[in-house]
Amino acid sequence: MHERIDRLSGLLVTDDQDSVLEREFEARLVECSTLAFRVAYSVLRHHQDAEDVAQEAFVKAHRSFRQLRDRERFKAWLVRMTWRLALDRRRSDRRRVQREQDVAPLPHSDPAPGRDRAAALWQAIDALPEKLRLVVVLAGIEGHDMREVGGLLDVPEGTVKSRLFLARQQIRERLS
Repeated sequence: MHERIDRLSGLLVTDDQDSVLEREFEARLVECSTLAFRVAYSVLRHHQDAEDVAQEAFVKAHRSFRQLRDRERFKAWLVRMTWRLALDRRRSDRRRVQREQDVAPLPHSDPAPGRDRAAALWQAIDALPEKLRLVVVLAGIEGHDMREVGGLLDVPEGTVKSRLFLARQQIRERLS
């Protein structure tokens, strides 16, 4: 993933290689690249699609970086942008699949009953509403504390705690 970031940042740099703004963007991009990918992956659950969405978010971020008023909020801005792009991609994919199924319905296959615990856990996380799933990914998987997650999502810390509580409760119910 970092190799792609390096190539992308090399392509996005303008003629003025010494530009402070460009260097700042590149530094922030490298710092946040893994997080953007993981946010996209938490929505899409497909490696290649998550990489595509993360790169799309990087390109959009580069185009709009000059207009970002508070550059200290770059990480939160990128997370929200990546999240929205991933949701858009998932909705688009669902519409495409629905159109294809309307044309030629595919037989439904039941999941194997002997799934391992990790697969069952990811299935329970995938079943969460988007707001709860994002909190689980950022706090539970990425390891950000409640204040950081609140900053990334631009919501109060109490909202993060309640969403995490609800998410854990729903996951527990699905796994039992």
